[in-house]
Amino acid sequence: MMPKFGYSFVGYDPMIHVKASGRELNVSPKAAREICLFIKGRSVPKAKEYLEDVVLFKRSVPFRRYNKEVAHRRTSEKFHAGRFPVKTANSMIKLLDSLVNNADYKGIDPEKLKIIHAAAHRGRKIPGIIPRAFGRATPKENTLVHIEIIASE
Repeated sequence: MMPKFGYSFVGYDPMIHVKASGRELNVSPKAAREICLFIKGRSVPKAKEYLEDVVLFKRSVPFRRYNKEVAHRRTSEKFHAGRFPVKTANSMIKLLDSLVNNADYKGIDPEKLKIIHAAAHRGRKIPGIIPRAFGRATPKENTLVHIEIIASE
């Protein structure tokens, strides 16, 4: 049986809002949280353009919470610590493409869309092990991520 996923956004109106979600993505939960925080409030074309620059290492994503031992980047906007989470940025670009396609289907102009909600939640954990010396092993869990984006005109 497939699990039922909901959205954490309250007050969704199908006439003016467009939503898209990526479930159980194999990306970093910390990088996903930072990217969601960064693109919230931006227009969809500008957010997509910025994420494409992140993939090309032209601009960095500011890391505000998870920034211990994170180097300073001169390309980050208004914040010193930053990284280039390429894998997470590629997943977010696909999610923004899905959002634009959903807007086209609803008859909403994708150029006027503004992201009003972007959230990343930790999903299920995939267990694994790291082999160690003398026949021992250390457990290692890979955390999957749920990302949801909601935009309006």
